Amino acid sequence: MQAVAMEHVSKHFSGMTQPALNALSGTICSGIITGIAGPDGAGKTTMLRIMAGLLVPDTGTMTVLGHNPVTDSALLRHRIGYMPQKFGLYEDLSVLENLTLHADLRDVRGMARDKRFAELLSFTALAPFTSRLAGKLSGGMKQKLGLACALLGTPELLLLDEPGVGVDPISRRELWKMVQDLAGQGIAVVWSTSYLDEAEACHSVLLLSQGSLLFAGPPHDLTQRLAGRSQHVRGVTGRLRQSLTVMLRQPEVCDGTIQGRNLRIILKDATIRPDLAVLDSAGSPSWATVTPRFEDAFIDLLGGGPGGESALAQAMPMRTAQNKPLIVAENLTKMFGTFAATDNVSFAVRQGEIFGLLGPNGAGKSTTFKMMCGLLQPSSGKAEVLGIDLRRSPAQARQHLGYMAQKFSLYGKLTVRQNLHFFSGAYGLFGSRQRQAVDNMIHAFHLDPVLGSRTDDLSLGYKQRIALACATMHEPDILFLDEPTSGVDPITRREFWNHINAMVEKGVTIMVTTHFMDEAEYCDRIGLVYQGRLIALAPPDDLKSQTATQEIPDPTMEDAFIELIYQQAHI
Repeated sequence: MQAVAMEHVSKHFSGMTQPALNALSGTICSGIITGIAGPDGAGKTTMLRIMAGLLVPDTGTMTVLGHNPVTDSALLRHRIGYMPQKFGLYEDLSVLENLTLHADLRDVRGMARDKRFAELLSFTALAPFTSRLAGKLSGGMKQKLGLACALLGTPELLLLDEPGVGVDPISRRELWKMVQDLAGQGIAVVWSTSYLDEAEACHSVLLLSQGSLLFAGPPHDLTQRLAGRSQHVRGVTGRLRQSLTVMLRQPEVCDGTIQGRNLRIILKDATIRPDLAVLDSAGSPSWATVTPRFEDAFIDLLGGGPGGESALAQAMPMRTAQNKPLIVAENLTKMFGTFAATDNVSFAVRQGEIFGLLGPNGAGKSTTFKMMCGLLQPSSGKAEVLGIDLRRSPAQARQHLGYMAQKFSLYGKLTVRQNLHFFSGAYGLFGSRQRQAVDNMIHAFHLDPVLGSRTDDLSLGYKQRIALACATMHEPDILFLDEPTSGVDPITRREFWNHINAMVEKGVTIMVTTHFMDEAEYCDRIGLVYQGRLIALAPPDDLKSQTATQEIPDPTMEDAFIELIYQQAHI
């Protein structure tokens, strides 16, 4: 059954040079999950808001459940569930109070309300947390509460705008299972996402770019076009990051990433491969054909990845080699009352290493990060960077650190240029040195078109670029990145990792958290945190090897993450 029909729908916002949606046509059916995928600014949110009746298209027609979503909004209000991209609940209300408010808005009352609350609290596993404030929930629990509120009134069409952003792999799988169950009940589910592993799991996908529809249909129909073009380069010795940069320079290569001990390369032509002699590897590198991913096909459809060069790193000096660890945590503990957010954690990070701190929402990653940056005082234990004790001299240490926070930390009412000047001054840059640093960031992150724009008005991709620019403009020796690519599209994610990989080659030491497990493959070592404790510390491939079974002989990093957490939870 057809739930949504679009015919030549266009939407243009004032001040934009191109339409948010450009003559879009397509259909969405009941009983399946339809993914709306595309890069940042592709028009995904605009499409969902038109379906929900919150925006009026400039041209074309949109039919939702047989009605016009604008003129027949009263008829559709109880038949559509909408979960917006930004957490749309009241953080100072409890779980139950949020459900009650949304039930009132949807006119769900009496015994029907009590029955529906019981069903939704059981469905989302939030029953034990009804009195907890929404602002105190983990990222995954917030998304589950948002989903529960969207499901009040048993909608026939469920619109989910980026529900997986900022959610750990375990919570994402749980959320996905819930949505699959809903589709199985006949509900039409629309799942907007920048994460292409989510899009690949949908029954059908509408792939957008710059407001235009590039592809519509089952994900497999797109990925099979890359048969023979998705390859692994195996047996590379030495630094994989350097080898990846070399491969991305080859004219035969469309895109590439690091995947464990291998390079994942997308060729422009399945019959033409670069000569592996360009890697100058002491080993015996070889090609191996692998199954294409939807992300491979997406990057190819957009004309290829961003390459492997980094103007940001090129402007940085090479660091003097250090023979001792630059980041040291010893028995690090942080108590909030009787709760241990970080519990006796120890690790050390060498110069020029990417150290990943992974764990579920609420595991203690950000708390550990803030202590290592000197933003939080440890309750006990030692936090040290560059030999400086952060409990005694946090201000001295911070001059050598760059920190990109999990939540966008720039000033939304200031323009991009004003933010760059403010943060460069905060890091002690003035005069000609400040002007040069700002110019370097504008060039490295291609910020010229938005210099006069307020950061509040920019897309997430641009906001994250500016946040990274502000964290690196003083050329720090150590860089802390707390979920730097959460919610951004694969192209922007590759740009970020080009910068990260190139900075490491200049001797910068990087500590990163992420919920995107493909990014964890770039880390030299991973520390896995659960309930405040460090439960595993090893290179990514070693963690995957630990969790291999007969059923899953070659686990992904996400498989390994989930298995290690489950093992710990059941000890």
